[in-house]
Amino acid sequence: MLTIIRRDWWIYVLRGVLAIAFGLLAIIWPGLTIGVLVVLFGIYVIFEGFLALSAAFRHRQRPIWWVLLLEGLAGIVVGIFAFIWPGLTAVILLIFIAIWAILTGILEIAAALQLRRQLKGEWALGLTGVLSIMIGVLLLSNPGAGAVAVVWLIGIYAILFGVLLTILGFKVKNTKVQS
Repeated sequence: MLTIIRRDWWIYVLRGVLAIAFGLLAIIWPGLTIGVLVVLFGIYVIFEGFLALSAAFRHRQRPIWWVLLLEGLAGIVVGIFAFIWPGLTAVILLIFIAIWAILTGILEIAAALQLRRQLKGEWALGLTGVLSIMIGVLLLSNPGAGAVAVVWLIGIYAILFGVLLTILGFKVKNTKVQS
């Protein structure tokens, strides 16, 4: 399985770079309206969802394919909802982002647990999952937070998420396949 994942190391790096870019935009422009944030978030999760679906379909003969499939579908569905209702209030957007982060985190932890026998350093994927769950729970616990604080929180999360995915991608690329 590591051989297959290793071949797609660049997908993790690309996802990481996209997350970092999204996070930086959110921090640089904290006064963004929720409408712009909805569009940026929708584009990001749909694109990331398609990347995860692509990996799932290429590896559907492997035991881990369903994790990527569910992660991809979750991203696309949440992104579509963001576009269908662009006038969402900050609270509704927070709930969408929080649920997406929690679901993604659970699936990332599941993938890390499956990879732990084959990849040293799977901690980056597991830590990404824990971070995703933590940010999701934090957003759900305080939905009335100010819009700027929410934008910064999401930006910081996206940057950390992106850094960890990038580390994982390069770690997978440079890992020797054990026989």
